Amino acid sequence: MDKTSLIGLILGFLAVGIGMFFKGVSPVALINPAAILIILVGTAGAVTIAFPTTEIKRVPKLFGILFKERKSMDPKELIRMFSDWAQLARKEGLLALEAKVNEIEDDFLKSGMSLAVDGQSADYIRDVLSEEIEAMEDRHQSGALIFTQAGTYAPTLGVLGAVVGLIAALQDMSDIDKLGHAISAAFIATLLGIFTGYVLWHPFANKLKRKSKQESKVKYMMIEGVLSILEGEAPRVIEQKLASYLPAGERKQFLEESGGKKDE
Repeated sequence: MDKTSLIGLILGFLAVGIGMFFKGVSPVALINPAAILIILVGTAGAVTIAFPTTEIKRVPKLFGILFKERKSMDPKELIRMFSDWAQLARKEGLLALEAKVNEIEDDFLKSGMSLAVDGQSADYIRDVLSEEIEAMEDRHQSGALIFTQAGTYAPTLGVLGAVVGLIAALQDMSDIDKLGHAISAAFIATLLGIFTGYVLWHPFANKLKRKSKQESKVKYMMIEGVLSILEGEAPRVIEQKLASYLPAGERKQFLEESGGKKDE
């Protein structure tokens, strides 16, 4: 479970709920079937029109990505792994890593190491793996764009819902009390549109983009590690090169911890 997604969602609902309480607005006022229909179904309809079927079918999977913590290799462990492999390759040759390749669980890394062990050139390996990353980023971008567009449509549909509510309210102005209630209900659609757009859909899009960027960073580390081993670089050099992908504080700590290790 991705705790930040869940915590953020809870805080968003609490902020609106408690804010309404302090303003003296009953949460029951939010139970407005017409507004909910216009905002939620209307947004879903607009997004369905905007994107092809192949991308819309991925929406349930995207929610899974948002609320599940995807298992990925720890960058520090990855650097240590490449350092050990480099040491083995310098001692026994690149073919000695063939047994290690079969133990790799990550498909991307396994593919890169297999190409290296098979004797492919560095340029070929970089091109193949980079194209795979670009294809992945394109898929992730299209998923994030769905939520970005939903965040754009929802507030506008909120205004549309308010206009529809006002039209209904102004049809009968004989009862002032009833008129006030009708106008109040009309703006529920605006509230729901803004809330879903800027507390749900846009943040969801941003979360998908950040997760995609983190995954891409790890994969680029893998490319550099594979090519460094292929070029016969020393373990310490590989550690310093790949440590550049770490935040400054973590990079310094990691290099200090691994500083006692001598190249062989």
